[in-house]
Amino acid sequence: MFTTLSGLSVVVTGASKGIGKGIARVFADAGAHVLITGRSAADLEAAVADIGGRTSHLPADVSSRADCDRVAATALERHGGIDVLCANAGVFPSARLEDIGADDLAAVMGTNLNGTVFSVQACLDALTASGRGRVVVTSSITGPFTGYPGWSHYAASKAAQLGFVRTASLELAPRGITVNAVLPGNIATEGIADLGPGYVEAMTASIPQGRLGSPADIGHAAAFFATLEAGFITGQTLVVDGGQVLPESTQALAAMAG
Repeated sequence: MFTTLSGLSVVVTGASKGIGKGIARVFADAGAHVLITGRSAADLEAAVADIGGRTSHLPADVSSRADCDRVAATALERHGGIDVLCANAGVFPSARLEDIGADDLAAVMGTNLNGTVFSVQACLDALTASGRGRVVVTSSITGPFTGYPGWSHYAASKAAQLGFVRTASLELAPRGITVNAVLPGNIATEGIADLGPGYVEAMTASIPQGRLGSPADIGHAAAFFATLEAGFITGQTLVVDGGQVLPESTQALAAMAG
């Protein structure tokens, strides 16, 4: 059995919907005090009502260092500290390489990469004071392991997060803070549904387990990294994808049926 997460102070960015909301729900169900952030106050209010437990919200844009500082200050005010930061906020607009403009690239990197760095910087003192600080970054299999047309800027940002995780884990180890990443495959979220039934069907067919993941699957992985038992794990990545990155080709999947 793992030690309880009850009473911990947890910040989850980008948690009004999708994976972030799933992460927040797992921690809330475990009895943690959870502060969720996102850009839409209305979506955050709906998420808090749905998640329940000791969950509250604060509208914030992680691409703004000032907003990240405000999130950290709010968590300190409401919870008395910060034990776990789940740097989850991310965007994934689709654009072919030849069509990506400077503003498009800046927007993706601003949220996915800069937002991760800013969030950690803002929470750093509180995570240190915790004595058992945990940073869990939501990266992706897209970029570090796979590619998909239209997401070269997204893939670059997700691979960049892992470079940050490895070096930040070295710098923060003396502070007693671990830094790890969860790499989701295709997860059944509103964003995936927006890509259409054809995409969902094709992605499901590419996963050996024969299903998309759930936001809770990612939440449980994040919760593991937050446990005391995971305290000697840092700078690592955990792929949560139902085996999607394993087959050499579609022929390997077909051979499973034989």
